[in-house]
Amino acid sequence: MRWTIKPKPDPNEIKKLSGELKVEPIIAHLLLQRGITNYSEAKRFFRPQLTELHDPFLMKDMQKAVTRIELAMANGENILVYGDYDVDGTTAVALMSSFLRERYPNVATYIPDRYAEGYGISINGIDFASDNDFSLIIALDCGIKAVQQIKYAKDKGIDFIICDHHRPGNILPDAVAVLDPKQDDCPYPYKELCGCGVGFKLIQALSTTWGGTLESVVPYLDLVATAIAADIVPITGENRILTHYGLKVINTDPRPGIKAILGQIKKKAITVSDVVFILAPRINAAGRMKHAEHAVNLLTEVDDSTAQQFALEIEAFNAERRNLDQEITEEALKQIKDNQEEERYTSVVYNENWHKGVIGIVASRLTETHYRPTLVFTKSGDRLAASARSVKGFDIYNALEECADCLEQFGGHKYAAGLTMLEEQYLTFKQQFEKVVSSSIDPNLLKPDMSIDAKMDLNEITPKLMRILNQFAPFGPGNMTPVFMAEGVQDTGYARGVGEDEKHLKLSVYQKGSPVFGGIGFNLGHKLNLVKNKSKFDVVFSLDENEWNGTVSLQLKLKDLR
Repeated sequence: MRWTIKPKPDPNEIKKLSGELKVEPIIAHLLLQRGITNYSEAKRFFRPQLTELHDPFLMKDMQKAVTRIELAMANGENILVYGDYDVDGTTAVALMSSFLRERYPNVATYIPDRYAEGYGISINGIDFASDNDFSLIIALDCGIKAVQQIKYAKDKGIDFIICDHHRPGNILPDAVAVLDPKQDDCPYPYKELCGCGVGFKLIQALSTTWGGTLESVVPYLDLVATAIAADIVPITGENRILTHYGLKVINTDPRPGIKAILGQIKKKAITVSDVVFILAPRINAAGRMKHAEHAVNLLTEVDDSTAQQFALEIEAFNAERRNLDQEITEEALKQIKDNQEEERYTSVVYNENWHKGVIGIVASRLTETHYRPTLVFTKSGDRLAASARSVKGFDIYNALEECADCLEQFGGHKYAAGLTMLEEQYLTFKQQFEKVVSSSIDPNLLKPDMSIDAKMDLNEITPKLMRILNQFAPFGPGNMTPVFMAEGVQDTGYARGVGEDEKHLKLSVYQKGSPVFGGIGFNLGHKLNLVKNKSKFDVVFSLDENEWNGTVSLQLKLKDLR
């Protein structure tokens, strides 16, 4: 690991903000790193307010979208709510369909089959709409590049409203309204909404138009917070407010489907991390293993006992997904190892029998292990399909764009993308992708980067500091959990390996004159020798609260040591 300490803010600024807020200098240091320079900005950060959400009508085409939905309702038209099969798409479809159905009966949902139709707007979906007399489709988390498909729909007399957050292409689809803050000419102030977030702005606009208050749409924020966490968008600005209030809903009065999934967890408070590692994989598992409509059914169900049944089904899908994921990851790692005759800047693997539903997870696992821009391919009909994942600091979407002549279609973000191609293009693409990456990537990016907010002494750790750090949540991209470095610490002699094969490290550390703190380092058992015999070492950690037999103590959650 490369340890990178973030630049320290100006000491005078630290002193000024520390005095203004009456907090320790380390807190002022962390706030300044997050762009917070005065009392009013700190108040907004620590006390997010719904009233600070932007006016949805600032988004380009919002009034057109509202007018078209109102027209559909007035004319008794059938409305189809269409979304992608991942967490962002399914939560967005659940949000939009349940909001509309409370006011209007002629609403149905459609999620494309991951295997038969693939990502985004499909011709099958449009044919379904045409055959069943739908004249308006609201597309969520997809559609911004579906120029041909939307033309096809228009020829059949079907209008589209697009709610997307992906980068637009050079040509926009001919939809009634295109809601996407990433359009160059969209004046909406916040650009980092997820697909479900854009859907939320549309229901906020509809609610306002129909005389509703902002509080009336708050119950939908459990879905928005789930999508924000799962889609790994920045938890800054408007997303921070939506996540803050969404987590409140999840913790106090979640919809029956979310309640049914989280019922298995005995935790006092659900965090963003719980959403990412517990809730999101289960919602995703439906689309990976069976069909994402199962997830929509779960998230829109209003009866508790039916929701319990749906949650049990989804739990079974998730168990199956976990087994496949493990199996394919092992096969892919072996493939990389067998082909390691030369140093490569990329990991590209392929097996026609790998399950398409888990190749994205496998790509993430390979990136964690080998730390290279990674593509995992499998067969999908008469084409190859792949999931791409990148390393921190490298834009894989741009790299794929430079290989576009080999691809049929691709889409995604800086760090994650999906694509399809003809099988005969595979080897050419593999060589071209390696060439593009090797000529453009900074070799330092091929080593995991441990980003450290600040150095600190162990005697600065207090319950008061922990209470304030807890208020930095919700954590996520743009506001990660603060990470500290302490130098010259020693173990009391307590250090030992724990867990299966002793792969985790448990220790008890102090610095000269400091209290003793317990620490746990997951997957750091191999570093036990470094801390034995009271030798001094440096440690990178975040702070955590450990509850044991009713007693809460502060502990170090170790990230790395040397």
